[in-house]
Amino acid sequence: MMDQVTQPITHVRRSDFDVIVELIDPGSRVLDIGCGDGTLLRMLEAQKNVDARGIEISHAGVTQCLEKGLSVIQGNADSDLDPYPDKSFDFVILSQTIQAVESPKAVLKQLVRIGKKAVVSFPNFGHWHIRWQVGVNGQMPMSEHLPEKWYETQNIHFCTIRDFRDLLEELDLKTEDHHALRSDGKPIAFRHPWLWNMFAREAIFVISE
Repeated sequence: MMDQVTQPITHVRRSDFDVIVELIDPGSRVLDIGCGDGTLLRMLEAQKNVDARGIEISHAGVTQCLEKGLSVIQGNADSDLDPYPDKSFDFVILSQTIQAVESPKAVLKQLVRIGKKAVVSFPNFGHWHIRWQVGVNGQMPMSEHLPEKWYETQNIHFCTIRDFRDLLEELDLKTEDHHALRSDGKPIAFRHPWLWNMFAREAIFVISE
């Protein structure tokens, strides 16, 4: 089975983590779905003193989290979220994972059901460099942050920032906050949706019902 509910365990610095940590209120109750090796959970515990829990599908990721003393269970975002009560967490996080789940719409509904707010980060496949690789080179995109070849990647639902906004509108979900990051990981100051879709390497949205 595809290992679809996991953050890539990579040595590439995750600039979205710094933004997400800033978005989380101190002392809040947090569930990180697809928590990978637990790097974000540890940052949140250390910097925001949160009550941190995690779900990770890969055995290797769960093992690394447990070795760090984190409260993480093995599970799948597509099938293992039903038991969580409504609004049982202040924040539910899905970082760099929505493109890898089987049913993004269903998972988003679960996030805002379980959490008072949900934080979703994802790679923007509308970025100019990705467009260049597909449109000019005629090849599926690869980069420092998308290192796998098309036949090895866990990403099965590619989307752009514009696509994600359209999906939120279709699901009637509210955008509480949003951020976009350049290729160097720095935030894009301006908030013009068209420019974000062209120049942002990744996006972070805070959403709610």
